[in-house]
Amino acid sequence: MRTRWRARHILAHQDGGHALLRDGEVVWQDDTVIYVGPRYEGEVDRERDLGDSLVMPGLIDLDALTDIDHLVLDSWAGPERGPGLQWSAEYFARRRHDVFTPRERSTVREYALAQLALHGITTFMPIASEVHSRWAEPYDELVDMARTASRIGLRGYLGPAYRSGVNVVLPDGTRDVAFDEEEGRAGLRDAVRFLDHLAGLGDPLLTGVLLPCRIETLTEELLGDTARIARERGVLVRLHALQGLVERAIIQRRHDGMTPLELLDKHGLLAPNLLIPHTVTLDRHPSVHGEDRGDLALLARTGVSVIHCPQTSLRYGEMLHSFRAYREAGVNLCLGTDSFPPDLIRGMDVGVHLAKIAEGRSDAAPAEHYVEAATLGGARALGRDDLGRIAPGAQADLVAFSLDDIRDGVLDDPVRTFLLNGTARQATDSVVAGRPVLVDGALPGIDLPELARRAQELFQKMRAAYSERDTERRATEALFPPTFPALRAPRRHPAPVKDVRT
Repeated sequence: MRTRWRARHILAHQDGGHALLRDGEVVWQDDTVIYVGPRYEGEVDRERDLGDSLVMPGLIDLDALTDIDHLVLDSWAGPERGPGLQWSAEYFARRRHDVFTPRERSTVREYALAQLALHGITTFMPIASEVHSRWAEPYDELVDMARTASRIGLRGYLGPAYRSGVNVVLPDGTRDVAFDEEEGRAGLRDAVRFLDHLAGLGDPLLTGVLLPCRIETLTEELLGDTARIARERGVLVRLHALQGLVERAIIQRRHDGMTPLELLDKHGLLAPNLLIPHTVTLDRHPSVHGEDRGDLALLARTGVSVIHCPQTSLRYGEMLHSFRAYREAGVNLCLGTDSFPPDLIRGMDVGVHLAKIAEGRSDAAPAEHYVEAATLGGARALGRDDLGRIAPGAQADLVAFSLDDIRDGVLDDPVRTFLLNGTARQATDSVVAGRPVLVDGALPGIDLPELARRAQELFQKMRAAYSERDTERRATEALFPPTFPALRAPRRHPAPVKDVRT
């Protein structure tokens, strides 16, 4: 099957980087691009004229939310609500069940993956909160997610999250980690079992990876076993680390002053197969040392990829120091959303402007550098030179964003203008491995209004469950007060007397 897309703007690939093609065409046969240029002279079986659109390589989200968003609940509040609305130490001792049933969790996954597709993401690596789970992510849950990803048509790098400890809030309000080492061992066994499951499926769009949780929730045993298995199986590892001062303090307290980066190095995890989301609190962070003492050079030398999540970092009051410094040091930068909306376009725009603040200069991170991170950087992190680019021989993973809305303003450079004025909600069409995923802004076979209704019900259930986990068992209304008080009903007044005149 040979298919052609025609569009006003195409972000093609040439000489190792992206290049803009105006009034161009992309043609693919089966799952592979065979032509990019002004006009294709051969025969095609299907074609689509996308008009005033920007066609880009499919966006790669390596910290992709596959959950109902919790940031809307925990990113705006002060310390009186508890740090991040974590488990209480008392709840850890009596934990018994997940908030959601397996069927409800399946709905949550479908809702989240539909959101990724609607926002132009074609390749994802999942992330979900464990706050409302009994522990982490069971094997069966990821088997179900793989089925859903396959049904929608996304390219997924999947594995169940596992951990041997959980962040808790102590009665005095401080943070610590409570451990159950057997839970960690069981989680790793499930992760290996899932690698075998995906290998048995033989689906080229689904790849097994190891996804341990946050570094402070892993024992040294689990860190070492993760590194060993990744080497033996030749798989990627993604591990949240270097993302906050609380994490750094816990690691140093538990590991004789060792920093998170030193702990990763000790267990052989610093390697090209490691992806680290956030990676904010390096030595150059103002609250660490405020200067470069070699952390960036170590990341670059060992080939680690940093998953930068600018929009989520901003919402929690953090940022990289800085995007330009990481890039110039030779660190591979890729992007993640990590929260709702999974909008990498908004994320790139936020990142560009945060970099200006971090550097104190307006050219700290040009838009094109962020686009490269969302495409080529993600492909490098995955070890895939056939993703992240539109060129003959590459996989036909494409997304089209409409640029014909007057609310987007006037057009200068299509990429720069889109990042500044646009949003990923302008995605109209996408294909993964040449197969349609998003068609005219819709996902064939998915009832989006019904999915939205069910997701809202499950969000309300998740929101109510925080009370059970809270240190003081406060009511939901106390944990999540409204922005403004509800309007009081007006007083009733007697009806005015009718003025009758003769």
